[in-house]
Amino acid sequence: MINYFTWSEFDKSVEHIANKCKFYEFSGIYGVPRGGLCLAVALSHKLQINLINEPTKNSLIVDDVYETGITLNNFKNIEGAMFFVLFSKIKPTWWNSVFISDKNKWIVFPWENTLNLEIDRNEYFNKRGLS
Repeated sequence: MINYFTWSEFDKSVEHIANKCKFYEFSGIYGVPRGGLCLAVALSHKLQINLINEPTKNSLIVDDVYETGITLNNFKNIEGAMFFVLFSKIKPTWWNSVFISDKNKWIVFPWENTLNLEIDRNEYFNKRGLS
């Protein structure tokens, strides 16, 4: 199953996250490459918080999808950090998610090249042993 996430849905998601985070004082916003970069930039503008090159104490760390935890688990123990993803394939515990998605859904974001959909999907699954 494929879910095409639109720019309009993205904008609403940025607004949702910004509203949840507006009373926190973050040291910066870190977007996990590649998936979290667009979200980090949008939130940086919305919240008027600087982007940072690496996650630090009290930072907002964002990514596009939480599927296996491989990526965000690397940052889990950063003191004072808050975590947001657009989609989580499991119920969030220590991170926040705008949407909960079925594990079988492949999400295509508006900044992605749909012509490479199958290649990107296969590469992702192969890297994580999900094939």
